Amino acid sequence: MRPAEIGLSVIVPVHNNPGDLRLCLGALRAAITADCEIIVVDDGSTDDTASVAARMNVPVVALAENSGPAAARNEGARRAGGAILFFVDADVVIAPIGIKRVRRFFADHPRYAAVFGSYDTRPGAGGMVSRYRNLLHHFVHQRGNRDASTFWSGCGAIRRSVFEAVGGFDAGRFPRPSIEDIELGYRLRAAGYRIRLDPGLQGTHLKRWTLGSIVRTDIARRALPWSRLILESGHAPNDLNLTSEQRVSAALVGLAAASAPLGLLRLECLALPAAALLAAAVVNRALYAFFRRHGGNRFAALCIALHFLYYLYSGLTYLYVRLEHGTRGAALAVQKRPGVGTR
Repeated sequence: MRPAEIGLSVIVPVHNNPGDLRLCLGALRAAITADCEIIVVDDGSTDDTASVAARMNVPVVALAENSGPAAARNEGARRAGGAILFFVDADVVIAPIGIKRVRRFFADHPRYAAVFGSYDTRPGAGGMVSRYRNLLHHFVHQRGNRDASTFWSGCGAIRRSVFEAVGGFDAGRFPRPSIEDIELGYRLRAAGYRIRLDPGLQGTHLKRWTLGSIVRTDIARRALPWSRLILESGHAPNDLNLTSEQRVSAALVGLAAASAPLGLLRLECLALPAAALLAAAVVNRALYAFFRRHGGNRFAALCIALHFLYYLYSGLTYLYVRLEHGTRGAALAVQKRPGVGTR
């Protein structure tokens, strides 16, 4: 197909994930229309990932080394011929109407530059931890502001002209999976572009999570870089993971953790952390009821514990970055004083 005939390009970055890629491409091939193309960008895989796409007659762009999904998506965008770039992660199986929904959105909303959706309520990986993680993402995105303040590349599309105008993903800043899509969303909004969260644009997430992988990802690849981005930009939108309810909950869980040791001195002091956790549960009652509907009481109890843990380490990470930011700012102020650093 000649580039002029392509209306939408689906770009799938992948690294060492042949099993999920097979399912992802199967869903995409069943959903594409005549004027769509699929491009797989193999991000330096060391297994047979690329051959999976080749056997399914899907074009593969092979990167010489593992450069991260930001670089992979950028390379896919450079090779794409569509006016719309639809980014889909290799571990996401989009709904059958996904591509048509994206096409219809851009046709009906010419003033919007980008759109993204959410995971559905049927995660592909078994296990309570994986179900918790994916259901949490679904709930947060389903309740997010429709006029979004950021972007999500797991299942999100953007006009090619806009993507090129803002410079694409920042592959230099994010050489590994991180918040490269969130940062792109910040730049889009700063440039005056509008982003839409479409709760009906959904896909099944296949990734298997463990407690260790959740904590490592949340701290190293999300909380640290996102906190730094917030402080650098001076912008913390009241949306998705940054709503006022989320901030209050993190403060309450932090208060509970800080005051709990007092219970070793006086038993009645345990009333304070207990009250703080109860208040956090009340703030999040809709989410916890959602967990209960999708897994019962035992599952909901585990989810509440994991969610409190999330608030604790996310809050501590943000405080660390605030301290880091303040220390760096003080050092720069000292360096700028007359006579400092000169002889």
